[in-house]
Amino acid sequence: MIFLTQHETSAQAEFELKPSQSMSITGKGFGQDATKNPYDNQNCFAVVENIGKKEFFIRTQQNGKIIETMPIKVGEIKKVKLLKGYELCLDTNSKSKAKVEFEKMEE
Repeated sequence: MIFLTQHETSAQAEFELKPSQSMSITGKGFGQDATKNPYDNQNCFAVVENIGKKEFFIRTQQNGKIIETMPIKVGEIKKVKLLKGYELCLDTNSKSKAKVEFEKMEE
């Protein structure tokens, strides 16, 4: 079961990740994203924090092509560049928990 909390003022969400789960956070479209990215039509940053007890992976892709995959350790925070049209996914082999926040990219 996915636990989702969204705060409109900070564009922040928390997710519980099931074992062997791959979750599309943003980029798939209305009704398919796990949360709303307020900057989805422009370049932005996703700030991902591992608030769980196991490592998981952050994946960015565009039109099905993987751009980058990176591990995120327990307690770690990573700032990921999301260019317009990029998808953000979280992948895990173990139960974990993540917090995702979006920031506008000054251009």
